[in-house]
Amino acid sequence: MRMMGKAGLWLVVGMSLAALAGCQNASAGKTLGQKVVLWNGKDFTGWTRVAADKGVAVNEVWQVRDGVLYCSGKPNGYMRTQKQYANYHLHVEWRWPAAPANSGVFLHAGGDRVWPVCIECQLKAGSAGDFVLMNGAGLTVDGTERRNPAQQFVSIKKKNPSSEKPAGQWNSYDIDCQGGSVRCLVNGVLQNEGTKANPASGWICLQSEGGPIEFRNIYLQTK
Repeated sequence: MRMMGKAGLWLVVGMSLAALAGCQNASAGKTLGQKVVLWNGKDFTGWTRVAADKGVAVNEVWQVRDGVLYCSGKPNGYMRTQKQYANYHLHVEWRWPAAPANSGVFLHAGGDRVWPVCIECQLKAGSAGDFVLMNGAGLTVDGTERRNPAQQFVSIKKKNPSSEKPAGQWNSYDIDCQGGSVRCLVNGVLQNEGTKANPASGWICLQSEGGPIEFRNIYLQTK
């Protein structure tokens, strides 16, 4: 009985080590590359700000307040990276400083206009995780190609109930773009995914639309 107990103990230890090794291998397979900080927390280096109303000073729309990026939400527009990106994991945190309103994260954007050709990961309160295909952008969701060049906005609803936090609390978007695939998670909950994205690379933008919103910790990791 004593020998069987020791054998059983070693068996358990062996199985635990094997499981640990398997976890480490799985983690290694998901390792992301170099972290690229997109917003430095101080100014707008590396970004271009675009407003629908050319007479509006962009400094009135976008401001840096105590290390947080503040957007007034009016007029419509966006700030975009000056570099174009493909194949990355994007992390963005946002919150509503007052009443929840509307905004979004644009992926694979190109052509400065309001609104550009892009795939939007929606931030409208209650709808974070929706996709919006703008101005002919394409994405296949659940086996169906949703591109419609005749429609300016094609909305694709999120898969799960809202995983957003109340106004005043920080939320996180984690968006994976690999090849033509796009997956978006809101506070760790997978809300939407698609394949065959067209375009599959371009600028990353933060939207101004509707009301005040704040952003922080904006970075990507290459894949």
